[in-house]
Formats: sequence, structure tokens, C-alpha cells
Amino acid sequence: MKNHISEAIIMRIKEYGEADLLVTFFTPQLGLLRGVAKGARRSRKRFVNALDILSLVKLEYSLKREGALYFLHSGKLINGHPGLRADYSNLSKASYMIELTEVLFPPGVADQSMFELLKGAFHLIDKGEQVAYIPIIFEVKAMALGGFGIHFEKCYKCGRAYSFEGDALFIPEKGCIACLKCHRESTRSPLMGPDCVKTFIGIQSESLTQSKERRWTEKVVKEIKSVLRLHREYHLERKLKTSKYVE
Repeated sequence: MKNHISEAIIMRIKEYGEADLLVTFFTPQLGLLRGVAKGARRSRKRFVNALDILSLVKLEYSLKREGALYFLHSGKLINGHPGLRADYSNLSKASYMIELTEVLFPPGVADQSMFELLKGAFHLIDKGEQVAYIPIIFEVKAMALGGFGIHFEKCYKCGRAYSFEGDALFIPEKGCIACLKCHRESTRSPLMGPDCVKTFIGIQSESLTQSKERRWTEKVVKEIKSVLRLHREYHLERKLKTSKYVE
């Protein structure tokens, strides 16, 4: 039985049995895991303030047998993110980011970059930095990390390179853009102006810190949100329960 000690983000907590807690947590090396904290509801000596949802913690845990729940031995709080839980709007945004993470990176699919993205996004919202735009940045980057990045280099149909001199059309089923000569604008194929495309390309390639320093216009935000909704629902084949908090 190998013991693991790592940072983890507490995603969900549920009462389990008479005194235990069922904990869903996200780790950099092993991804999304579920474990049992024995007796945690009666005594939290081993988990002082470390089993609160949205918290960044250091956990010690092990797996007795393949396919079973992990056993949580102890935990230490690193950052409780009080700014996330104290404000309903912030809590809603964080809930959305948790659900999107769980869908893109289910158990068995680990990605350290995704862990760092979620960790960084929680930190920025907790500190009140660019709160309105962090979920947008997070989703653009998370979809790309999950294998659903959007390609803007050229029209998917005629192959003409995009020159940033006019509008393009987003095509959800292709994950690409089309020129106005090859495709018509519709509710399923919205327009993306040059500034929107530049912003999207930048976010997909730069760090979270770089992205939060961008200047946002109402037009760019509206266009990106429209594209993200179509992109997410097409490729994930569902409407996320918490998407209402960011649309």
C-alpha cells in the first residue's frame, strides 16, 4: 500500500456512513480521486480545516486495492480561499470551474498543467483580481488542455489564411474558423472579429498571469462567450449544470 503526499484541491465533500466523509479531490500527478476520511466528522485532528470545499491542501493518502476508494490519512491546509466561499458570485464561478474540470479530466486522466490552472484561477478570484474574466480565461485554456483547442490559422474549407483584417465565422463541429465566402453567419456559426480571434489565440498559448493583464472590451467578451458556449456544448455533448453562472 503506497502512501502519496501531494497538493490537492478539494472538489466535493459528502457525508459517508456515521462519521466519515467522502472526499473528491484533484491532484497534479494522479488527477481526480475519491477517498474516505475515516472519523472526520467526529474529530478533525488529522484534517484541521483541510476538508473544506475549494481549499488547496496537502493530503496524505493511499490505495489499498485497485478500483477502491483512497484512504485519507491526514491533511494540512495551504489556502482556504475564503474569498471564494464568502461571495456567492465567486462561489458560483468556482463551482463552474470544478464541474468543467471534472468533465474534461475524469478519474484516470491526470494533467499537471490543468491542476496548476485551477489552482491559479482560484487564487486570483480569491484575491479579487479580474474576477469577471477569470472564468472565461479558465475555460479557453481548460478546453485547449483537454484537447479541444480552436484553430484559427485558416478557413477550414478553402484553406485561405486568416489575416486579422475582417470577421471570421466559428464552426463548432470543426473546432475551426471559416471565411465569409465559404460560410454564412447563423446562431450556430457566430462572427468573431479580429480582436476576438487575437484574444482567443493569446489565451490558448500564454500563461494565466499574462491573460489576466489583457484589456477586455464588451464586444470581445460577448463574442468569446458565444463561441465558448457553442464549443463546449458541441464537444462535451452536454450542457453543464453550472454554466448558467458564467453565461
